[in-house]
Amino acid sequence: MNTLKRFLAGLDSIPTAMSWQLADLGEAKGRQQLFIKQTPQKLKALRENALVESAVSSNRIEGVEVAPDRVKPALFGKPHLRDRSEEELRGYRRALDWIHREGAGLGITETCILELHQLIRAGAADGGRYKEKDSDIIEKYPDGRQRVRFRTVTAKKTPAAVRGLAGDWTRLEGESRVPDLVLMAGFNLDFLCIHPFRGGNGRVSRLLLLLQSYHFGYEVGRYISLERLIEQNKERYYETLEISSRDWHEGKHDPWPYVNFLLFILKEAYREFEDRLGRFGEPRGAKTDVVMASLRGMRGRFRMADLQAACPAVSVDMIRRVLKDLRCDGRVQCLGRGRSAEWERKGKW
Repeated sequence: MNTLKRFLAGLDSIPTAMSWQLADLGEAKGRQQLFIKQTPQKLKALRENALVESAVSSNRIEGVEVAPDRVKPALFGKPHLRDRSEEELRGYRRALDWIHREGAGLGITETCILELHQLIRAGAADGGRYKEKDSDIIEKYPDGRQRVRFRTVTAKKTPAAVRGLAGDWTRLEGESRVPDLVLMAGFNLDFLCIHPFRGGNGRVSRLLLLLQSYHFGYEVGRYISLERLIEQNKERYYETLEISSRDWHEGKHDPWPYVNFLLFILKEAYREFEDRLGRFGEPRGAKTDVVMASLRGMRGRFRMADLQAACPAVSVDMIRRVLKDLRCDGRVQCLGRGRSAEWERKGKW
C-alpha cells in the first residue's frame, strides 16, 4: 500500500509540528499576490534566473553537468548543441516552459508524466517509455563496495503502478481529507519509489513537484528555483528519501521525514522570495540578490567557480563586481590571486 493509498484509507494523521509548517505556508501563499503586484521588473528577472537555476540544478543532481559558459547558449541559443548534457539541459527548459505556460490546467496524468520524461530525455530512445528491466537504486562506496538502497517496482508492474498513482491523485485532489501540500509530497515519494524510468526519475519528480504546487496556488517556484534549494540540501534530500522509503512496498513506511523535507523546501523558497522582493527599494538588482543569496549558502571557503556553479544565470563580470563591493565593505576576504583564489565571508551575514 503506497502513501496515497494510505491517505485514501485514512490510516495517517498529520503530526502536530507539521500542522504549524502548513499554517506558515498557507500564510505565505496568502501574501504571495501582494508581493507579485509590487515590482514587475524584478519579478521578470527572478523568473529568468529561476528558469536557468532550475534546469541546471535539477540536471546536476543527477550528474548531468554543463560548463558554466555553455549554460545560456544551451538553454536559449541556436539549435546546435555540443553533447547529450546540453540536449538534456534544453529539454528540461522546454518542460519548464510547458509547466509555466499551462500551470494548473495541465493534469497529473500518465500521459503528462510520459511527456515530461520525453522532454527531459531530449530525443533519447527511452524518452517517454517505461523501464524495460528491473532497476534497483544502488549506493556505491569509494572502496568499491555497493548496496541496494531501495528495490523499486518491477518493470512489469510499473505501468499499472503509475496509472494507479495518477488515479489516486485525481481522487484525492478534489477532496479535503488530506492537506494539499501533504498530498503533493506523498505523491512525490510514491513516484520516486516506483522509479518508472531507466533514467530521469528525479528530474521528472521535481517537475511534477512544481506542477502540483501550481495546482494548489503555490506559485513561488515560478520565481525561486525549488530545484536549486533541493540541490543545496541534497544530503538531507537523500537521507529523508531513504528513511521514508523503508518498508514502502509493505505499506509500513514512515512518509513524514520526506514530506517534512519538501515542506521545508517550499518554506525556504517563500522566505527567499519575500526577502528579495522585500528589498525592492534598494538600488541593487535581482542578479546581485542571486549572488548574495548564494554567498549566504556557502560553507567555509569558496572559489569563483563555486559561485559560477551556484549562479548560472549571472555573468562572471557581475559576480566579480559583487565580490569587489563586498570586499571593499569588509564583508568578504580574498585569500589568494587569480581564478583559483579562495574567498571567505567575514562576520555574520
